[in-house]
Amino acid sequence: MSFDLHNAVAVVTGAGSGIGRAAAHAFAGRGARVVVTDLDGDRARTVAAELGERGVPAVCDVTSLDDLQTVRKLTLERFGRIDLVMNNVGILAVGPAEAIPLEAWQRVVDVNLLGVVRSNLAFLPHLLERGSGHIVNTASTAGLLPYGFDRLPYTATKHAIVGLSEALALYLRPRGIGVSCLCPAGVATNIVEQISFYGEPAPPRGPDFPVLDARAVGELVADGVAQDRFLILTAPQAADELREHGADIDAYLSRLTKDAP
Repeated sequence: MSFDLHNAVAVVTGAGSGIGRAAAHAFAGRGARVVVTDLDGDRARTVAAELGERGVPAVCDVTSLDDLQTVRKLTLERFGRIDLVMNNVGILAVGPAEAIPLEAWQRVVDVNLLGVVRSNLAFLPHLLERGSGHIVNTASTAGLLPYGFDRLPYTATKHAIVGLSEALALYLRPRGIGVSCLCPAGVATNIVEQISFYGEPAPPRGPDFPVLDARAVGELVADGVAQDRFLILTAPQAADELREHGADIDAYLSRLTKDAP
């Protein structure tokens, strides 16, 4: 399946900055109308204004099913349908495994993973009723590879989102709905605002991926949606790492361990 973004109606969560903002711009640039949602209402309104007549702002907390259902209602009242949903909200708890408290784990799971679950509950019935549409879930290369030991709650939720997205693709594609999973590596965003730190920082251990501008990632997302690609990577090197990891996990982990500083 291909997906025509021209005149499509998109809902993007976490669209007030970073990758979400860039994706909203990329969708609008291809002719979509975009409901720009964010927990920060000022940011949502600013991005919607940047999109002109193609942008509509909405305040949305993805830990609230009521908020997501309100966004669905607003979108349907304004445009009559929803074609594309991008789930893009994420936070991090960073530190040694033994230092990150249970409360931090619960918060990351509630936002990163259950935010996607709530979005499915809010928007999937409409997409299934129409028999068309597309879903984009933002995961991470940390959800494909094991190097995120210094941010385990984030790593665990992003692995879960990859698995959820793959299974969802098998369920939804025969029903006319595409699914993409964005797995960015380094991206220049304001994600540091969403990081909580615990304990002593550990030195990084893993592949050295290039850092991309968020605007470039937004264009990759729009291209991936239009082409109905499942896996959207921002670093081609990640594909090589995935092949090595899949060929022999034990050897891959041994290499990373040996390469540790």
